[in-house]
Amino acid sequence: MLKPTIAVLAACLLGAACTSGAQEDPLEPARGPTLESPKAPDFTGINHWINSHPLSLGHLKGKVVLVEFWTYDCINCIHVMPHVKQWHERYKDQGLVVVGVHTPEYGHERILGNLEKAVKRFNITYPVAQDNDYATWNAFGNRYWPALYLIDKNGEIVYRHFGEGHYEDTEAEIRRLVGQTAAGPMPAAAR
Repeated sequence: MLKPTIAVLAACLLGAACTSGAQEDPLEPARGPTLESPKAPDFTGINHWINSHPLSLGHLKGKVVLVEFWTYDCINCIHVMPHVKQWHERYKDQGLVVVGVHTPEYGHERILGNLEKAVKRFNITYPVAQDNDYATWNAFGNRYWPALYLIDKNGEIVYRHFGEGHYEDTEAEIRRLVGQTAAGPMPAAAR
């Protein structure tokens, strides 16, 4: 039993080591100022949009927006992805818009064709913004992959989570936000 397990692990490690670009140094993102205002910055400096026409937060006002900073070779991002995809499917008809902001960690992740193949391979159907120049990353003052930002219907960031985990907390916040009206949260009896 141990030999087959070791063989599988060795094959996985070899495959990862031989992946195009796996040996290259990671890109060093510019470190913009930390976001102080609760007002969400717009998508800026986007190189290309996948699964969508160009989006702006101004046009999404009145919607709840989940902005996910990710990159396709990040194992932590891959672990978070099923949850983001479920939230998209579960809440899109209730006013949630998921936008994946793909900000590359490695040079090969900047190539549009590679990103398009990854979006197809992972079966991502929500909008994906290619942020090769870290413009949106810096506008948010982001520092991490993966990072989740929930923006309420008024365009304010009301929730942040970095890394894996806290899926129940994130979903509870999504449910709370999509249930809000312009006057505030729905009464408990109406939920």
